[in-house]
Amino acid sequence: MITRRALVLGGLGGLGAAAATGGAGYALVESGALPGKVRLDRALGRCGDVPAPPPASVRAETMTWRSAHRRTTVTATVVPPAANRSPRGLPVVVALHGTGEDGSSLVRNLALDHYLPDAVANGGVLPFTLVSVDGGRDTYWHPRASGDDPLGMIVDELLPRLRDRGARTDRVGAIGWSMGGYGALVLARRLGRARTAAVVASSPALFASYEDAVATNRRSFDGAADYQRHDVFAALEELKGVPLRVDCGTSDPFADRVRDFRDRVRPEGGLEGGCHDAAFWRRQLRRELAFLGHRLSPR
Repeated sequence: MITRRALVLGGLGGLGAAAATGGAGYALVESGALPGKVRLDRALGRCGDVPAPPPASVRAETMTWRSAHRRTTVTATVVPPAANRSPRGLPVVVALHGTGEDGSSLVRNLALDHYLPDAVANGGVLPFTLVSVDGGRDTYWHPRASGDDPLGMIVDELLPRLRDRGARTDRVGAIGWSMGGYGALVLARRLGRARTAAVVASSPALFASYEDAVATNRRSFDGAADYQRHDVFAALEELKGVPLRVDCGTSDPFADRVRDFRDRVRPEGGLEGGCHDAAFWRRQLRRELAFLGHRLSPR
């Protein structure tokens, strides 16, 4: 076993000199003391394969407008719960993408246009409209010094547009992955308990400090004060009373911080085998969509 692990480590670049020594280096990587654990877990087959989506799908539509809050053109991808079902009379769940993505790529990569109709048709979930919108490559879904405000775009532009189409936006749900998982928690703070029906944060990008955040992505916050204003750990009271589910893979680089958050908030969900990738996220989707659907207002 040690020989096999040593060979695996030998094929992983950037793990450091200790990792290259075999058993001792493997133990350090395994414990997280050295970088490269996610690559190691992937090489050892711990991340799993991306599951095939349910076979049936629905046709998503798009809404595009010039956003005053984001100072650019944005597109929302509207996923109905069944073919030819309009948003009229349905509650809304806003889907928030991760770093480097946009609203349409999120729907495509996670096959949301397959999983939502399957949840409704076969999972006993009350129908709702899922809307994925462009939030910027690395805005971390909060107002930025540049004037880019994806939260304001959701609250003041996206939701009113959906309301004008007859959707129910008095209480909404939110779901997000990675940067978007963090964003879903920030959106819940912005909307408040009265207007937040339920939140799912899947592998949320949570940080121990501002230094930790910028080491991960130097554009994640504009400075220490910006980080402190939007630190969800400093605002746990604001999340009390909000139905919340938080999932994360045990081989995810954010797992320790997610575990800390779960210990403090006690949401539904949990940590189980998996990585920070679509394989893990798709495996959780049926349960996450059911969590949201059962907590949204009925038709």
